[in-house]
Amino acid sequence: MGDRLKGDFSAAAAHTNILQDVVGSGASDFLLHSYHRSFNGFVAKLTVAEKRKLEGKEGVVSVFRSRKKQLHTTRSWDFMRFPLNVARATNGSDVIIGMLDTGIWPESESFIDEGFGPPPTKWKGTCQGNSNFTCNNKVIGARYYNSEGDLEPEDILSPRDTEGHGTHTASTAAGSIVQKASLLGLGEGIARGGLPSARIAVYKICWSDGCSDADILAAFDDAIADGVDIISLSVGGLPQYYFQDTIAIGAFHAMKNGVLTSNSAGNGGPLSETLSNFAPWALSVAASTIDRMFVSQVKLGNGATFEGMSLNTFDTGNTMYPIIYGGDAPNIEGDQFGAMLCIPGNLNRTLVEGKIVLCDVASDTEGVIDAGAAGTIMRVGDFKDIARAYDLPATSLSMSDQADIMDYLKSTSEPTATILKSGTYENELAPVMASFSSRGPNPVTRDIIKPDLTAPGVNILAAWTEAGPVSGSNNATVPFYIISGTSMSCPHASAAAAYVKSMHPTWSPDAIRSALMTTAYTMDVATNPDAEFGYGSGHINPAKAANPGLVYDAGEADYVKFLCGEGYTSKQLQLITGDANTCSEGTNGTVWDLNYPSFALSTKYEESITRIFHRTVTNIGAAKSSYKAIIFAPEGVQIEVEPAVLSFQSVGEKQAFVVTVKATMIKPMISGALIWDDGVHLVRSPIVAHINYP
Repeated sequence: MGDRLKGDFSAAAAHTNILQDVVGSGASDFLLHSYHRSFNGFVAKLTVAEKRKLEGKEGVVSVFRSRKKQLHTTRSWDFMRFPLNVARATNGSDVIIGMLDTGIWPESESFIDEGFGPPPTKWKGTCQGNSNFTCNNKVIGARYYNSEGDLEPEDILSPRDTEGHGTHTASTAAGSIVQKASLLGLGEGIARGGLPSARIAVYKICWSDGCSDADILAAFDDAIADGVDIISLSVGGLPQYYFQDTIAIGAFHAMKNGVLTSNSAGNGGPLSETLSNFAPWALSVAASTIDRMFVSQVKLGNGATFEGMSLNTFDTGNTMYPIIYGGDAPNIEGDQFGAMLCIPGNLNRTLVEGKIVLCDVASDTEGVIDAGAAGTIMRVGDFKDIARAYDLPATSLSMSDQADIMDYLKSTSEPTATILKSGTYENELAPVMASFSSRGPNPVTRDIIKPDLTAPGVNILAAWTEAGPVSGSNNATVPFYIISGTSMSCPHASAAAAYVKSMHPTWSPDAIRSALMTTAYTMDVATNPDAEFGYGSGHINPAKAANPGLVYDAGEADYVKFLCGEGYTSKQLQLITGDANTCSEGTNGTVWDLNYPSFALSTKYEESITRIFHRTVTNIGAAKSSYKAIIFAPEGVQIEVEPAVLSFQSVGEKQAFVVTVKATMIKPMISGALIWDDGVHLVRSPIVAHINYP
């Protein structure tokens, strides 16, 4: 995926000529899309043999199959100490956030353009609307992509969002202020994005069956050329090497053109090495909790009360219902095990109808609904921190609570229970890493810590599509909904990046990311045992990020050196970047010299290891300032910094330093930190030594 060719040229003609050598005459029939606005490449229908032939042609960097990626949520901004009255730039409306997602519901109150003037003059995009979709001065652009052509009945060939995900992420990042927003009374309050003054540009890449690689690249191509400042992408797939991954490819060209890409880390947690997005030139965002959770109480006929996690919007008052264990109501055509798990078709409707059913597993409740149940109590699943909405009164309880309910069922011939409407409770432990949030280490480059940081991603209230009813709404549409995922944490970070961009319009993508990482709140290891592999540099702190003191800056040249050190050839780099970059012994860089705001060193064995890191920081604080190195080195690690003091005489001045880390691997992972302190700013970078187990 090379750089955009210089001068006037016809991308379609050039790409057709390349294809003609592979497929023969009629090559234009095989060409699906040409990328030409921001980088150079194309999508084509090829057999395996034709793919191999194309791979061998001069000028071709790589050929890979277009696959489907999957989508990875307002109390959250106040929780992050980022109130509406925080210092903000007057040019916030000049910032454009490009949302690559499922589209948008433009009529939502979150996207009203009252008070907005015309789009900024840098905007080069368009509104690919139709009779049922229009843009305004808030949602200034919208495009949709459907390279595969097939649509499900629920899909609309338009930027309009019928799934909800894109509307939710867009309003989280840049939604206007909406009073008294809630999900049918749950989570009521002010809904707003992190940068309500920002403009939104929509690129619909995802449909009901997923997000095509070909469409992802097309959206990157357009978004960069359209003039967006930040790209927010809550999508991911299986981990790939950097230039076999469309998101990494698109993010590289975005970085080269001054645009930061904010990615969701993935929802593969709590297992290790499950990250979806980890390219070093993009921001990888994990998910953590906020200090609000939704709890639904269960009351038994004997007066006992239990608290479960759910978004139960059904208000049954104190009406008591008969309660039965699913395993005691098997369908004659099913089996007892299936009934215990409340699998559809395995429950006896005669025994279950009108009763609350106790199930041994968390489910989508289809089985109990089909059997006519009045409600269900499920055993909490793998993700104990998420509240979900269902189409009947439901909640999830711990195994011990379920055991107590089973004892109650055995103690009486007529057991009863009720499930109360959910209420809002304070989560005193927050922030804690979400159970689903993907963990490191980095699956490709072990000595770069990923994710970069964490942001709120659990039980987030934001705008929603009104294309159809949602779970828990009693078959009604709702303007706001509550969901969880790194898809929800990503737009929080995107908004924070946009906020920093509004305060510092000339900053590079890496400078913005550095500011977000080095000002992040530290997290409690006691409640987050995965440490930096879970939360990266810490919990995002948008207000502090606008004034970080120092930044670790980098750009295309730095990443070229890094990629040379990673084994990429001069030919590959020249085609990718469009410049005369070469890899040689003198120009090859190492991962330890990439000017990254964190430090990592790994070894394959339980032994001692030493690494030397070269870094450069840029002063963006007071013109005359002096920073002292503060080192946190736990048992097993020695950290030396030279020089130990950095003195600056002007804004924009750069100072280089060297960090030497010696680690004796007494355990699989050891965490330390380096902080540059001038008495006002604390510029913190984590230092992690870890064993790279095969």
